[in-house]
Amino acid sequence: MSTPQDPFPAEDFDDWAESYDQTVPTTTGFPFAGYTAALETVVARAEARPGMRLLDLGTGTGNLALRFAALGCEIWGTDFSLPMLQKAREKLPAARFFLHDLRDNLPPELAGPFDRIVSGYVFHHFVLDEKVRIVTSLVPRLSSPGGRIVIADISFPNQSALDKVKSAAGDEWEDEYYWLADEAVPAIQEAGLRVDYSPVSACAGVFTLQV
Repeated sequence: MSTPQDPFPAEDFDDWAESYDQTVPTTTGFPFAGYTAALETVVARAEARPGMRLLDLGTGTGNLALRFAALGCEIWGTDFSLPMLQKAREKLPAARFFLHDLRDNLPPELAGPFDRIVSGYVFHHFVLDEKVRIVTSLVPRLSSPGGRIVIADISFPNQSALDKVKSAAGDEWEDEYYWLADEAVPAIQEAGLRVDYSPVSACAGVFTLQV
């Protein structure tokens, strides 16, 4: 029996590592319109303070983690692309980074507790059920009380909003598992978490989750 092809192989991101910081933050259209604002919204929603332990999932080249390091947080991070992690380590030599696929259980070194768990532009690679499974699996890693999960990603308030951006994007559109807030929020709430969704651009938003 053949092994199903991974729709999001790490090799694709390995190849992207060298140019990521030169292309993504400057993109004005789909899919990264609002990228910088989304990361800054994560920082605002996290309300991090110096000394907090922070876990950045899918850290990529470290753009989100860097913002929290500037606030005096203790940074831990994961990514499944070694070249991406190498870029992050260059920016944040004091951080603790681990090669890890978010679809797998976190390694024991990341047992926590963490005051904040954050992520930027990762979860759109997972179907909604997988998104919910992952975020609920993170709850035991949070400090209590007051721990929270804050996620920035390609997302839309509803299907109509997605369709509008898809039409405007034309050949630039790529089908992935983008968040629809009107579906995701109830699903997360049903899993026992409080959640708030804040749109940032036509194709980006931030989810804040708490127990």
